[in-house]
Amino acid sequence: MKHNNSIVNDVDKYISGHALDIIREFSGFLSIPNHASSTEDIKRNAVFIKEMFETRGVEIEISELPAAAPFIYGEYKVPDAKRTIFLYAHYDGQPANPSQWNSDPWKPVIRTNTIENGGEVRSLPERGEDIDPDWRIYARSASDDKAPFTAITAALDFIHENNLPITSNLKFIFEGEEEIGSPHLSEYLRLHKDKLQADMLAICDGPVHQSGQPQLYFGARGYAGLDITVYGPNRHLHSGHYGNWAPNPSLLLIHLLASMKDPGGNITIEGFHDEINPLNEEELKIIEQYPDTSDILKKEFGIAQPEGDQNLVERLLLPSCNIRGFNGGAVGKHVQNIIPSSATASIDIRLVKKMDPSRTLDRVEEHIRGQGFHIVREDPDTETRRHHSRIAKIVRHEGYPAVRTKMDSPEAMFIIRAAEQAAGETVALLPTMGASLPLYQFDEVLNVPIVGLPIANYDNNQHGPDENIRIGNLWYGVKLFTALFIGK
Repeated sequence: MKHNNSIVNDVDKYISGHALDIIREFSGFLSIPNHASSTEDIKRNAVFIKEMFETRGVEIEISELPAAAPFIYGEYKVPDAKRTIFLYAHYDGQPANPSQWNSDPWKPVIRTNTIENGGEVRSLPERGEDIDPDWRIYARSASDDKAPFTAITAALDFIHENNLPITSNLKFIFEGEEEIGSPHLSEYLRLHKDKLQADMLAICDGPVHQSGQPQLYFGARGYAGLDITVYGPNRHLHSGHYGNWAPNPSLLLIHLLASMKDPGGNITIEGFHDEINPLNEEELKIIEQYPDTSDILKKEFGIAQPEGDQNLVERLLLPSCNIRGFNGGAVGKHVQNIIPSSATASIDIRLVKKMDPSRTLDRVEEHIRGQGFHIVREDPDTETRRHHSRIAKIVRHEGYPAVRTKMDSPEAMFIIRAAEQAAGETVALLPTMGASLPLYQFDEVLNVPIVGLPIANYDNNQHGPDENIRIGNLWYGVKLFTALFIGK
């Protein structure tokens, strides 16, 4: 029986001899479109996953709730297990417009580097051929979130081939609706609460640190959102005949949005920060050790000066208020000399622990009222338009709260040790991920420590065109799950 100290080298040797098989299976998985709106494609993904895991000895059960994508539940039981680890990943992805990609999003291709760095398409490697870890596999969901499925099954293959003991009972839940807000996840968890009990939950999603250093995260920000529509005249007006007289809703909305943040990017909505849960000493100490990549990111993103005085990780520990879209009139070849009749902005708010989504939206609405706006829920009628000079229609997206696990819990420390063994180095520890995940549903129903195990490269173009996974990151995932499954 092999000792754990040699496990990383042993996994590397295994990957060297089986890389072609791993990549072929992964490519087959990536070839199945997976947007949640396509019932047929989603079911094809579920069948693929079922076969993929049953081949490795995992007992799989597919559950279908009304109007929901299939939930896939898996169990791998071992005698004298030291603990039960529950792993979550999602198999649905964002929509993909092929016209915006450099290759078909549903026909995976290997490139010798990123497209931005001149990576060229190449054929599948021959068996035994050296594979550069910096090669990329381009396809929708290559990183978000199909890579962990392949990393897990390859880890199980390695463990079985080498007769290594799995020390924990493993439970899996794979969801097909994460990218549309997980509307049925809570119902599924509550229906199956008894069989889902575990000692810890590992979330298999997200990117590693921007430096390429492996990292773990111990929470995720929550989410709330709203759409604001501001009104001017009841129809578009000629800007020459009525400019400087008829109120322009785009300008009104711009002033309103500008009132929500100061020039330094700090949110000025009254009471917005009142419920923030302060970090403990351990978390503050970890933040001090977290690698600062501000200079690297400013260069890569073409930014002269980020918002605020803090570094990136410190900003991620604060709530955010982001204008994700604005529509008022038209530009470019469609531009018209008009005063538009309305203007709309869509806002996403990232919440930190203890912030309530509904109360946060209430505070935003109070701010809007404080700026002199009359709030409505439907398009205003003529009577309302004539009696209120400033009208804002608000459509709320209530969202969900943030979740954060104690970073010094025994369960967290076990996962940290496994990640460091797999990485062969210290891993970056992030108190909370900047993005939002519906972790609160797991937290409310299962009440277990939650830790994120990201494996994807940070520059993976997640959600956008030309999504990719760096092959070296996929191999790191195999080592990570191996170390986790056989960890003492």
